[in-house]
Amino acid sequence: MSRSVAAGRAPLWRDRAFGTYWVAQSLSAAGDSFAYLAVPLLVLQATGSVAQMGLLTAVAGAASVTAGIFGGVLVDRYDRRTLMIVADLVRLVLYGLVPLVWFVGPQVWLLFVVLPICEAAGMLFQVAAVTAVRNLVDSDRITEANGRLQATYAATAVLGPLLAGVVSARFGPAVAIAVNAASFALSATGLWLIRLRPARADDAAPQTRERPLAEFLAGARFLWRQPVLRALTVLLSVFIFLTYGFTDVLIYHVTHDLGGSEGTVGIVLGLAALGTVAGALLVAPLRRRRGFGPTWIGAHTICGFAVAGVGIATTVPAVTALTAVYLCCLSVGGICSMSLRQEITPDYLLGRVTSAFWSTHYALGPIGAAALTWAAGRYGVQAVTLVAGAGCLLVAVGGLFTPIRRAGVLPDGPPAAILGDQAGQSPVEHSSTA
Repeated sequence: MSRSVAAGRAPLWRDRAFGTYWVAQSLSAAGDSFAYLAVPLLVLQATGSVAQMGLLTAVAGAASVTAGIFGGVLVDRYDRRTLMIVADLVRLVLYGLVPLVWFVGPQVWLLFVVLPICEAAGMLFQVAAVTAVRNLVDSDRITEANGRLQATYAATAVLGPLLAGVVSARFGPAVAIAVNAASFALSATGLWLIRLRPARADDAAPQTRERPLAEFLAGARFLWRQPVLRALTVLLSVFIFLTYGFTDVLIYHVTHDLGGSEGTVGIVLGLAALGTVAGALLVAPLRRRRGFGPTWIGAHTICGFAVAGVGIATTVPAVTALTAVYLCCLSVGGICSMSLRQEITPDYLLGRVTSAFWSTHYALGPIGAAALTWAAGRYGVQAVTLVAGAGCLLVAVGGLFTPIRRAGVLPDGPPAAILGDQAGQSPVEHSSTA
């Protein structure tokens, strides 16, 4: 689509379908933010045991990872809007049970049933939500749409826990979970009011279906056969290994090294989250002007300097500013890679590719977090952040020696075909770069 044609279109915020979807996603994200704080408070209130809270988190995390592996198969097989509505309704019912039971008396066992199922439903919702963007807006507006959605997610990540804390303090965590359940009812209603566009003819799914594991592997194979996506997968796996425990190290640094209180940590994280909002708003114009490769590499370069700087910083304002810069660039890089994946992946494969992408990246994350936090306690935050920051810089430098460096978008056409010339590529990937 030419720029002249694009210029004649209404702004994205006036698109009724996307606007309704945006509201539904915001409500769902707000619900997730409430649960993020309210569920741990409920466990601690009932048992007083941090170990119980950790065990519940581990069980729920395992359910989420499992759902992420096979969720892409479901998303590619079935209607994405329907799956998201079902996921919202499941969470509405199950989270709604918690306050009803809690008014009679605490039943911690119920959380070990409810939370894993809700986390699995939430992962399915997220995979479907990422793939649904392609069915809502034109391909040249995907980055803008993702930026708006991510800015909203960032805002709910700041406001949600704050509001959940107020509700929990005044009425109890069970009431906060009731509010969480209600948010999913509103989200499901918003999704029911929209219709997703059908897949393009050149994205039609093959008629044959394989076993779920084979279909998941089909998404993984697509990632590996595309030079840019393959490079992103490898480099981001290293990056997440290095940074997955960054928040834990940050909290330790603020409280142990700088003498901050829990309230100070909350202020640092809340103000720094504004960097995520800024990154989500900046990514679309940055990518239009600089292209995918320079934007992605530049963002991860700055991330490396910011991570290294956090450990060196000796004041809370400096730590806050550097963390905001890190989150801003993390948002820019993340939205760039997600948008490129949406643009070049055939619609019928998008769910499986998304699942494979996420599953591969986060497989090493918990190991990295354990290593990072252990090293911070043994050798100090400064040494650990310097090493992690240097590693992030090496990830960015590595991008210069991969097809990522040349990746971009044509001024008057679809994504540039710098992804290789392999058999089985979609028509988009065969576009001329001339």
